[in-house]
This record gives sequence, C-alpha cells and structure tokens, in this order.
Amino acid sequence: MTDSKLRWGILGTGNIASRFAEQVPTSPTNEVVSVGSRSLASADEFGNRFDIPTRHGSYDALLADETVDAIYVATPHPMHPEWAIKAADAGKHVLCEKPLAINKAWAEAIIEAAVRNDVFLMEAYMYRCLPQTKLVAQLVRDGELGKIHQIEATFAFNASFNPTSRIYADELAGGGILDVGGYPVSYARLIAGADRGLPYAEPAAVNAVGTVGETGADEWTAATLFFDGGVTAHVTTGVRLGDQNQVRIVGSKGYLIVEDPWFGGDGKPTHVTLHKVGESVREVSAEPALIYAAEAEAVAAAIAERQAPEMNWADTLGNLTVQDAWRAAIGQQYAIERDDAAIPTASGRPLARRTDAPMKYGTVPGLDKQVSRVVMGVDNQHSLTHAATVFDDFVERGGTTFDTAYIYSGGYGEKLLGQWMKTRGNRDEVVVIGKGAHTPHCDPASITSQLEESLGRLQTDHIDLYLMHRDNEEIPVGEFVDVLDEHFKAGRIKAYGGSNWSLERFDEANAYAEAHGKQPFTLLSNHLSLARAYDVPWAGCRHVSDDESQAWLRDRQVALFPWSSQARGFFTGRAKPEDRSDEELVRCFYSDENFRRLDRARELAAAKGVEPTAIALAWLLHQPYPVFPLIGPRHISETRTSTPGLTVSLSDEEVAYLTA
Repeated sequence: MTDSKLRWGILGTGNIASRFAEQVPTSPTNEVVSVGSRSLASADEFGNRFDIPTRHGSYDALLADETVDAIYVATPHPMHPEWAIKAADAGKHVLCEKPLAINKAWAEAIIEAAVRNDVFLMEAYMYRCLPQTKLVAQLVRDGELGKIHQIEATFAFNASFNPTSRIYADELAGGGILDVGGYPVSYARLIAGADRGLPYAEPAAVNAVGTVGETGADEWTAATLFFDGGVTAHVTTGVRLGDQNQVRIVGSKGYLIVEDPWFGGDGKPTHVTLHKVGESVREVSAEPALIYAAEAEAVAAAIAERQAPEMNWADTLGNLTVQDAWRAAIGQQYAIERDDAAIPTASGRPLARRTDAPMKYGTVPGLDKQVSRVVMGVDNQHSLTHAATVFDDFVERGGTTFDTAYIYSGGYGEKLLGQWMKTRGNRDEVVVIGKGAHTPHCDPASITSQLEESLGRLQTDHIDLYLMHRDNEEIPVGEFVDVLDEHFKAGRIKAYGGSNWSLERFDEANAYAEAHGKQPFTLLSNHLSLARAYDVPWAGCRHVSDDESQAWLRDRQVALFPWSSQARGFFTGRAKPEDRSDEELVRCFYSDENFRRLDRARELAAAKGVEPTAIALAWLLHQPYPVFPLIGPRHISETRTSTPGLTVSLSDEEVAYLTA
C-alpha cells in the first residue's frame, strides 16, 4: 500500500468488474492501478473506460505487477480457484467474486493458499459490507423483533435462455444457486446467528425442490433451512423466473421488511420497515453507500487480520456447505464434479510436491518406493471433488501413501482414489495400501475375490501394501499365507501383513512362511497413539499400546501403520473430562493418565509453536521402530495442523515425559 491506499488490480473485464472499477475510485482508502484480461485489446478498452493506468494482456502478467497490492477476481465461477490461488501464491491479497468456488472443497483449497502465503482473502458478498445489512443484524441482536421465528429471502431473475451463456452453460457453472442463491442463504444465516448473538449460524438441515433445465443449470428452486432453536428460513432463487427479491424477518414482536437487500440503494438513501405489535409502522434509515466501494473499504480495513468480519472464511465455508446441500437436494451437479470426471487441480497447475514440503520417508521390505511417514486415510471423502482436493494437498506436502480398504464406504473410497490416480497419471509414484478379508468374510477365498474387485475399482493391476483387515483364528494361518504368497508371486501385491492381528498369530504366520519358503508378513496395522487405548472402537480391533506389544515392536522392527493415530481427535480439543458426549472417545481414551498426556502435549506444543495434534504425531514418529501413522483428515486444514509433527524435534527426555 502507498499513501495509505490499497492498490487494486482487476482480473477480468466483465460487467461486475466494470462496477468495481467505476466505484472504487470514490473510496479514500482504495485505488485501481491495473487491469488484466486475456487480450491486451480488452485490457486497453477497459483501462480507457475507467482511467486505469496499467493494462496487461494476460492474467499472469497482472499477478506479476509489483504496483498491485490486491487482486479482484471477477472471472466466471469455475475460474475462481485457479486465479485466486495463483494470486495468493503471487503474494497478493484477494477479493474473489462469489461464489468463492463452485463447491466447498475447492473453496477450502483457496483458503489454504491464503493461509500458506499469509495474504488477505474474502468472498465478495458486497451486500454484507453495507450499512443497511449491518443495521438489520443489529436490530435483530437488540431484540426489536423479539424471538426470530421465520426468515424469507429471495434473489431471482428471468434471463433469456441461451444454452451457451454464463447463466445456463454447464461448463460455466450456470444456474441460480451459485449465481445469486448464495445471497438469501447468507442473509438467512446472518439473521439466524444475530438472533442468538452470533456472527452467523449454520442450519441443522436443508431440504429443497427445484427445476433443473436441459443444460443442467438450476432454473428455479426453493429451499428451507432449519436452524437450532426453532428458526426456519425459506429461500428462493432462479435464473428463469423472477421474484420480489426482498428479505422478510418474522419474530415474536412483529416483522421487518428489507425491500432492497442486495444493493441497499447503491449510494442512495435507504431504509428498512419495522412492523411491530401496538406501534405505528416505522422506517429505519441506513447510511447510503456505494456497494463495491463499501466492499473495497471493508477489505482495506481488515488487511492486517487477513479476514474481514463481514465475510470471514468460516462464514464462506458455511454458506457453500448449504449451497452444496441445496444443489444435491434437487439433483444438480456439474459435469466437472462427477465421480468419473477428469477433475483438474484447484490451481490448474500440474500436481507436484512443494519445495517447502515437510514430509519424511521410510521403506518397507519388498517395496522399492518411498513410503511417506504419514499416510492419508481414504475413508472420509464424500465426492471426487472433495477427495481430489484433499489428496492433491497431501501430495503437495510430500505425501505418497494412501490407505484404502475393500469395505470403506462400500468400495467408494477405492473408486475415488482410482479415478484420482488415473486423472493425475501418478500411479507409479503413489503407494496404495489395500485391505480385504474383513469379518465375516475373513477367509482365503474372500481375499482373492475382494482383491480382484479392489483392483478394478482402483484401476490398477497391483496394490503396493496389502493387509488382511481382520484375522480369523479358526482358519490355520498357513492357508492365509499361501493365498497371499500366491498373489505376491503374481505381482498383484508387493508386500503384505495383517491389520488387527494378534502378535502371536503374526509370529505364527512368519514361522509358517519361513518353513515353507513363502513371503513373510512385513507390516502390521494395529492401533497406537499417544493417548493410550483402553478399549477399541470396533469389534475385532487390536491395539499395541501395552508394554508387551511395545517390546515386541522394538524387537521385531516390523513396520507399523497405526490407525486412529490421533486417538479419534483426543488431541484436537474435543476431549474434556466434563464432556462425555462422544461415547466411543470416552470408552476408548478417557482416563486420568491420558488427560495428563494431553496436558503435557499442550505444554510442549505451546513451547514449540505447534498444535497438540502435531506433538501426538511427533511422538509416534520418534518411536524406536518404523512407524507410518494413518491420519483421516476431512479438511485440508486438518492435514495442515497435523503435518508439522513431521518437523517437530523431540528429545528422548521429551518423548519419555509425554508418557511418564
């Protein structure tokens, strides 16, 4: 920033970019200094119209412009992730048009780029920055309407049908929910939160009806949002049918109407209307403001905090969670989101490990690949978009190894991993852990049938590390070794072992293998974490937390792949002695000893500038035998807070202190 002004570069030259360029010069804290388009002619025409001194014939050139502090991303929806991420990587602050991305998963990737580069990021819901909107929220917080019961909000318009236009085209993410439906959703969440004294609130459930047209765009749709405490919101949107486009809030003392909620007069005097029991109708005026100038001023005011209170990152993710649910409820999905899509990286760049990646590696006998010391669990991903975003981030952090199983989500996890590997073309670089033969199908024949099916789902001819998911001690161990050795010799698996096996049976299997010239078990996947297990969450599970098992691991030096390595979130802040709502967490990990370990992890985390989860991971990695902890992040942010454990240095005394 120079002369106390935030210097803007505008990326894109469409209608909304024109409005931004027109209004921002009226702001005392902002100025537009540069514009970028896909052609210099377009940038020059735009620059001439709005007296912008510097013009670039490519978006990349704009991002390289050292006179620019912040980028306003005004491209069509599907281009937001690529250019918002690239802008953040270029060290620019980012204001990105709504929706931040076409789904929550890609929005998380953008937020991660802002965190990684320490830059400001906001989704451009300009109405949230208006005095009128802040007035309405304050009236609700002050109890002017009593207890809020119902919120009605709509934003819909009737656009001429053109299957190739931005409004309707699948490849441009056409339709109402993403184009303008996020406005009523965000207003409803704002008011439901204000009623409870919060910045916003999340609905407990969403249901909807709607019309999806021939191009796949949602043309008209209505949804109901159910909030805790009895508040409901009815929201409507569409691009082929207009509506009143207002907000109505109903409470125990009356109702309030916002006639122009989305533009707030746009520089002209504006008001909202209060209708209360026993009182005359009252108009409450708000200060006039230009909507895009107000938005730029909100950014400039919050630059140092990296998020703006008008629309912070959690608010954006909450809004997109509702929009995702709304689209799913009416069966609307874009081709690029389908589970068989050749899904791109969020950044649009080829997938590659970052130069600052913290990952460390180890080896497993029989496998000539680097096995990342942290393993990504493939059982928490609900769509290909979600999976690809989390997997891509893991690879960028240096991750190579993914843990799957025949039974996870009925095989859906294997299908997602297989499609991702096919699209990325990285099967030879990735280490796939597969598991089969889960109770009640824990027998030699099931190993073969399930392995064949898993290979098909994964779109590969081999699994790198194969684990029997359970043991069946009624079957002689040699029968299992025989069938596993057969698949090993055929190249369908490269190394194998047992998950949730007793150490006695593991030794018995290897004694049989040695006596009969078979490949031995070389890996084990039982539970281990800094929080000592007193029980296991699922029938047939086993842990190696006890002293005898620890001595066995030190002696055998078998590669351990511990599941639930973070103790089901024990170190994330979820575990509190007084909170017994998670019955499995309580049953498996609640003890005075474990809460002492949690306190010590927090103490070391504070001293080393990391989260307690990172200390829990570091404790595993500092064991005197090979350990490859499995993590199961549902969000990129969860991966981010765990992986610092790879670089945390613990002394022998600190390792001992954690479990003393």
